[in-house]
Amino acid sequence: MTTLFDPVTVGDLHLANRVVMAPLTRNRAPGAVPTPLMATYYQQRASAGLLITEATPVSHQGQGYADVPGLYTPEQIAGWQGVTRAVHEAGGKIVVQLWHVGRVSHTSLQPGGAAPVAPSALAANTKTVLIVDGVPTFVETSMPRALELAELPALVQTYRQAALNAIEAGFDGVEIHAANGYLIDQFLKTGSNHRTDAYGGAIENRTRLLLEVVKAVTDAIGGGRTGIRLSPVTPANDVIDADPQPLFDYVVRQLAPFGLAYVHLIEGATGGPRELPDRPFDYTALRASYRSAGGQGAWMVNNGYDLALAGQALEAGADLVAFGRPFIANPDLVARLKQGGPFNTPDRATFYGGGAAGYTDYATLPA
Repeated sequence: MTTLFDPVTVGDLHLANRVVMAPLTRNRAPGAVPTPLMATYYQQRASAGLLITEATPVSHQGQGYADVPGLYTPEQIAGWQGVTRAVHEAGGKIVVQLWHVGRVSHTSLQPGGAAPVAPSALAANTKTVLIVDGVPTFVETSMPRALELAELPALVQTYRQAALNAIEAGFDGVEIHAANGYLIDQFLKTGSNHRTDAYGGAIENRTRLLLEVVKAVTDAIGGGRTGIRLSPVTPANDVIDADPQPLFDYVVRQLAPFGLAYVHLIEGATGGPRELPDRPFDYTALRASYRSAGGQGAWMVNNGYDLALAGQALEAGADLVAFGRPFIANPDLVARLKQGGPFNTPDRATFYGGGAAGYTDYATLPA
């Protein structure tokens, strides 16, 4: 019987175990440049089979939160090289999550103070994080403008270039962030996409940007080094789709031919309930659709998993299990899972922004 602690091959990557560290935004990259402290943080967690970095904007326009690292300048690439080198020295594997926030941003974070961009000029009923007088502060997002059709090819190319930058930075691969109400997810879902052109309306149109990004990235670095994150029903960042099952069934069938390393599924509400009574969804059927279409990539599950639930998921056909918040306070989470605990309690006050406190100072098990 497969366990969390068995090795697995995922695309071009050979992983020591099936425990994945999920992306966790920590707002500790002043000026959007990765720091040596970040290298320590990721190195401490390198016993995971795979580390997925915090969400990382592909362009300045893609920025939506203060002090999150980017991947679009030479300084950022150099900063990430320090991170990937530290992880590899510890025997780990790491991919970077490629991100464009779309409408989940603030004018103060945008080039020239411009409005954020989105598929449609619809404000998100959500908040973002700014640093105000040195303190992380939640503020309302700014009203976005709708992207023009002529802008979309260049936008797709920012993902391609970020993927190339990722390889230059020493990453083992990338994860395309198409979840949680950010730009690609905004295009996918009817609640945020009111376009009437080739990128709106029918499912085939709303998925067009996603598939163009996947093609651009896989053409650049190969499907075996590319993953994707999806969240069919999460209400995060004020997104909703009128009929998500056929939408995501179509998405995974279209993804199958790209030879992706993995598909990363958030089940239920991100960081919340695994099942939403008003948004039923059949994840088993979704995986079956992907497999029947020829999709060979690893199936990664995420949201509220513990050791027992992870074992059930692997027995039911999942290949990888992602853990998010448990990794904040437990850098040696793999060892703690293997022996059944104990588990450190995270300090919520230090989740976003700050320095080493609540970041790199959590205790590990005795050697």
